[in-house]
Amino acid sequence: MVDSPREGRLARSPDFIQLVDMASESVGGKVLFATDDFFAPAENLIKSDSPSFKEQEYTEFGKWMDGWETRRRRTPGHDWCLIRLGVHGIIRGFDVDTSYFTGDYAPRVSIQAANLEEEKEPDIPERGARTGTAASPKELEAVAQLKSGDWDCLVPMTELKPGKPASGHNYFLVNSQQRWTHIRLNIFPDGGVARLRVYGTGQKDWTATDAKEPLDLVALAFGGACVGFSNAHFGHPNKMIGVGQPRSAADGWETARKLDRPPTIENDENGILLDSGCEWAVFRLAHPGVITQIEVNTEHFKGNYPDSCKVDGCILTTQEEEDMIKQKWDLLGHKWKPLLPVTKLSPNKNHVFDSLTLELQDVVTHARLTISPDGGLGRLRLKGFPSSICLLRPREKPMMRFSVKAGFRANL
Repeated sequence: MVDSPREGRLARSPDFIQLVDMASESVGGKVLFATDDFFAPAENLIKSDSPSFKEQEYTEFGKWMDGWETRRRRTPGHDWCLIRLGVHGIIRGFDVDTSYFTGDYAPRVSIQAANLEEEKEPDIPERGARTGTAASPKELEAVAQLKSGDWDCLVPMTELKPGKPASGHNYFLVNSQQRWTHIRLNIFPDGGVARLRVYGTGQKDWTATDAKEPLDLVALAFGGACVGFSNAHFGHPNKMIGVGQPRSAADGWETARKLDRPPTIENDENGILLDSGCEWAVFRLAHPGVITQIEVNTEHFKGNYPDSCKVDGCILTTQEEEDMIKQKWDLLGHKWKPLLPVTKLSPNKNHVFDSLTLELQDVVTHARLTISPDGGLGRLRLKGFPSSICLLRPREKPMMRFSVKAGFRANL
């Protein structure tokens, strides 16, 4: 049974839009089926970029639109499509974006979901070029095996608003703790939708983990999440733990320049900036574990990368995390274990470091990345072993490739 999600249309931008878009083509999302793609194919729904509009652009079938748009239905029923999520996990909310669809938007929508094993997915024909077409009898026969009309309903039939460029977002909050792999988007009876964003957190089956291979314990796709930060002026820290390599400087965490920077910049004997302050972000790991390797990626950050960084870890209960969020992470210093000392960074580079973890019993649940003085990072990877596996492995001391330097001159 589904967890009886509480859905609701939100008037303002909700917090869940900072999570990963689980359906995006950039994380492996794929359209499996659509009843009709006459004016524009359903693959546009999961594009990673924002919708656009070309006023004078037409195709042989009609007006060019950057979204999914079906023909005006003249037969019984309604249009719908199926999407396999690129990230499987817990859905926190949807954005049904009707941008630029004004006189041809879908007037109503509902969304269903299922948790399917990949091997149980029927052999649905590859879609190929779809503009100007409708689903074939062979496609309809194959997709009928999924019985998607019976999937759990996360968003009941709800009216949409027309897609004026600045106000095309229709947000829906979902309160369900179940894991989902597939989405069915229903539009009633026909029309267009520019984008479907499926926001949530990944959920990994840790029992199937290979004990020999380190995993990224903070990955958003596995369930990692940012739970606090000092500044996110140009990009939220959750972007750092996203899927794949950073695509641009927009696909990372970037802070504003600190206004209290000293008038003249100076270095210490190790080349670290003196008295320059810092910014920080705290992450809850997808699974408690031991971090053995740290990757700090400044790709695309050339004139705005941090001078240096450090990483610490700690163990917190759920209640302690809630308390720390209320206290804006004013956590006593003795709680944090150093995982990476203050380390000089370079522009546009992926840095790989061994953790200071000395043995595989040093489990942490949270990690804090501190950068000095400010700037941006594309990705943060905290690779290691989940705690259940650490107990089965012999203790070992990783080789260190650096020496411990003096800590940050900041009160964090």
